[in-house]
Formats: sequence, C-alpha cells, structure tokens
Amino acid sequence: MIVSMENTTTSAIDKKLNQLRDQHGVVTLGRVLTLVILAQAGHSEAALEAANFASHEHPCRILVHVAHSQAESTRLDAQLRMGGDAGASEVIVLHGYGELAAPTETLFSALLLPDAPIVAWWPHEVPPPSPHTSSIARIAHRRITDAARSDDAYETLAELSDRYVPGDTDLAWTRVTNWRIQLAAVLDQAEPAPVREVVVEGCGRSPSVVLLGTWLGTRLDAEVTFVNNPGTRRLDKVTLVRDDGEIVLERPGRSVAMLRQPGQPDQQIAMPVRDLSACIAEELRRLDPDEVYGEVLTTGLRDVRVARIVDTTGELTPGAARFLAAHGGGRPAPELPPGAPPGDAPEPVADAPAKPSPAPAADPAGAAASVPSSGEEQA
Repeated sequence: MIVSMENTTTSAIDKKLNQLRDQHGVVTLGRVLTLVILAQAGHSEAALEAANFASHEHPCRILVHVAHSQAESTRLDAQLRMGGDAGASEVIVLHGYGELAAPTETLFSALLLPDAPIVAWWPHEVPPPSPHTSSIARIAHRRITDAARSDDAYETLAELSDRYVPGDTDLAWTRVTNWRIQLAAVLDQAEPAPVREVVVEGCGRSPSVVLLGTWLGTRLDAEVTFVNNPGTRRLDKVTLVRDDGEIVLERPGRSVAMLRQPGQPDQQIAMPVRDLSACIAEELRRLDPDEVYGEVLTTGLRDVRVARIVDTTGELTPGAARFLAAHGGGRPAPELPPGAPPGDAPEPVADAPAKPSPAPAADPAGAAASVPSSGEEQA
C-alpha cells in the first residue's frame, strides 16, 4: 500500500501513520531500529530496495530523505509505504524542497521509533562536515557511508580517518568481509611462517583494496604493495609472500575464487560478489562500534608500510601520491654504475610498468573515473 501526501508536515505524516495502522492492523512492536537514509533526487530507489531486503532480517522503520533543489519554494512531500510495498518494515519517503532540502534532526524527530536505535546511511556520498549532517550523526548510533562513491579512494579514506568516531563504518569495509574471513582461515591452517610482503591487486579507485591491504599489512607486520589495474571497481587478487612460498587468493569472476598454497592442490571457493542488500543487512546486525574498522581507518592508515604502488594505468591520483609519500613507499633506487650522472637514477616513487607486474595486483592509483553506479563497486 502506497499513500502520497503533498505539501505536508511531519506531524500530519505521523497522524496518517496512526490512522493507517488502525485501519489495516499494522503494528510497530516488532520494529528493532529506525534506518534513516539520506539520498539524492533520482537515486533513492536502489538504496530503498536494499533497505527493504535487509528489513526481512531486521524489521525496522525506514525514513528516506530525498534532497531536491534548494532554489525551489520550501515544501515537504511524503510517500508512505506499508505492507507488501515495504518489505518487513514501514517506509516513509520525505521529498524536501527549498530549506527542507537539507535534512536535520528536527525534520525526523517526530517520526523516529521511541526507544529504538537509529542508524543513518548516506548511500551516495561521504557527506562533508556541516551543521546539518552533524545533527543527524549526533542522534545516530551507527553512521554508514560509502567511500566507493569518491574518485580518489586515498583522499576519501584520509578524510574519514580524520573525522572518525566510534559508530562510524563504511560499505567499502563491509564488501571485503568474505576476503578477510577466507584469508584469516588460510593463515590459521598454514604452517607458521612470517609474511614478508602483502600484494593486493584491484582497481585503484576502490577503497576496499586500500582497506584490505592496510588491515593485512598492519596485522601481519609486513610491507604492502598495491597494484592498480584499470577496469571495474573491484578487488581481484591477494598474495601473501612467505619464505615457504606464496599464498594466493584470486577471484577472476564474480562468484568463485581460486586459492593456491605451497604443497597443496588448488582449491575453488564459493565467494560471490556482495551486493548492496547483503552489505546493508550485515551492517544492521551489529549496532556496537566496529573496533577493527576503527583501528584500520585511524592507526592502520597511519602505520602501514607501503612498499610501492604499481600503477598500470600510468597515472597516480593525488591522494595516492600523498599516501605513498607519507608512508615511505617506493623501492630505494639501485646504486649507479661508476661515472653515471645522478639524473639517471630512477624515481623511487611508484612503478608504472608497461604491463602488470607478475606479482598479484591490487588497488590504489589513478585514472580519473566517474562515480560508480550502485552495483559497480565489487569485493
């Protein structure tokens, strides 16, 4: 059931909800949280579809604010969805124009479920610090962003690191959950041996690659090489270089990964690409702070040792170049032969080979690209 209301107020919406519940017997006793989605005009349905899917596991009230032009006259239109049109939840879509195009705490306060946790989700951008976003963040127990919407993964992660408070999380981290599970299981079963280098291969615009490489490098106390390949924003391969050989986990397609270990036959592992619905469902399973993500985003990005960033696209993003410089990346220049002029020394910054390095490839670096569609970021 869908009910539209034009030029309305939140108090009128609340009264209409009560009326519909009395008429149709819909109750809110089973709702476990309020999910607030801060969307952009024309792009809200994909986020709403993912939230509806997740509501079957986490019954909730979904409040969607769709920001329209601030130049239009101030008004609030609403759409109420209940029953089969709202999954296992009830959905309130608020279309804000003029002054109401910027979501605020006061706009949502009358519609929040009493005594229920609040989760705020920005599906289309990492919001800049502002009084409006701060007011929403203040009342939320969890705050979900998506760094994959940025063209420069390093720059966005650095910004998130500076602003991090417990309760923040990002879908770029959620997308690598299966990779982290598999790699941790492999290392638990492998013979003890130090990991000398971690090589992560994928698209340089994917923050998932940066986060996974940082997590592995800091936890294993190893240098990290990021190999940036052009193409879809995705994570392709992870190689753990050890004295007894290399452990390689590679997913060439979208559903099956190949695991190669020294002295063992190759294994195929079911590891499908995680869609937006699965990521949101996972984030709603826990409302306490994700301490591992917090450590990776703050101390991890600061302490990780970067061996190099191999850029097969021929261009580093500004954020990647700063990240490399800050972490001492780049192999030291080899000694020059006697009599060679100093200008012949290669730059000790990022490699830009004519073809991908034989070592597994991974994430960070260049190529300006448009913001991905909702299903483009893969991990």
